[in-house]
Amino acid sequence: MHLNAVIYGAAQTSAKLLLVMAIFVPLERLFAARPKKLLRRAFFTDLGYYFIGSMIPKLLLILPLSLLAWAAHRAVPGGLFALMAQLPVGLRLIAALIVGEIGYYWGHRWMHEIPALWRFHAIHHSAEDMDWLINTRAHPLDVFFGRFCGLVPIYMLGLAQPMAGKLDVVPLFFALIGSLWGFFVHANVNWRFGPIEWIVTTPAFHHWHHTNDGPELIDKNYAAMLPWIDRLFGTHYLPQHLPRTYGISGAVPEALALQLLTPLRLARFPADRPHSEREGALDALAG
Repeated sequence: MHLNAVIYGAAQTSAKLLLVMAIFVPLERLFAARPKKLLRRAFFTDLGYYFIGSMIPKLLLILPLSLLAWAAHRAVPGGLFALMAQLPVGLRLIAALIVGEIGYYWGHRWMHEIPALWRFHAIHHSAEDMDWLINTRAHPLDVFFGRFCGLVPIYMLGLAQPMAGKLDVVPLFFALIGSLWGFFVHANVNWRFGPIEWIVTTPAFHHWHHTNDGPELIDKNYAAMLPWIDRLFGTHYLPQHLPRTYGISGAVPEALALQLLTPLRLARFPADRPHSEREGALDALAG
């Protein structure tokens, strides 16, 4: 990778950060669900995750997406690709958003239900306060897995056209919208949106995904943008009040480097919740 490309990428990432801060920092000051300082505990750790998550998952996705595109063109009938290519771009984007959300929903749900995946995803859920920057607190392998699960149905249904010989905006749109919406649903704001909350995800919806108010309330609200998908699969939960507490039952290391390295070890990960099935699977994994 050329130095100029690295500098340009870093500048672009920094500019996006400043833009997001300019939007959400004032909003969280004016409409805070729970007033708190901007430079809260672990702020700089999450800032580090922002830059890591802006670079590493993209690099990790290059080869798998190339293989996925190759497999799709051999497994999917060519007529389907031709049909999708004839659709208006706007319609293709909407269809990609829906099927991509279903793919992401199951990837996200597996992160909670499969102990080996939870080891990575627990880092994101370790936050005990919610704000816009919590969106970036995620292990790069966790980000990679979620994005890949969302992109698989988009490619396999021909909604992405990587072999068309021109820039394909559909997967770019899906990734960009998901990233920007993630800042919004993690935001520390007290807004409620009435009937709109049944159509698109909101901060209240996603805050309940991060609750630690009790074992009967965790593992809900997996959708990133379309909450009716959770209703479809029986994991929707959205009362009128916000959670009292956030986080997980276990703990993760405070240092960024340890958070990145610990899930890669086969020893017991301290953030694994006391669910009997997960505990047994972790014991088997640790040998």
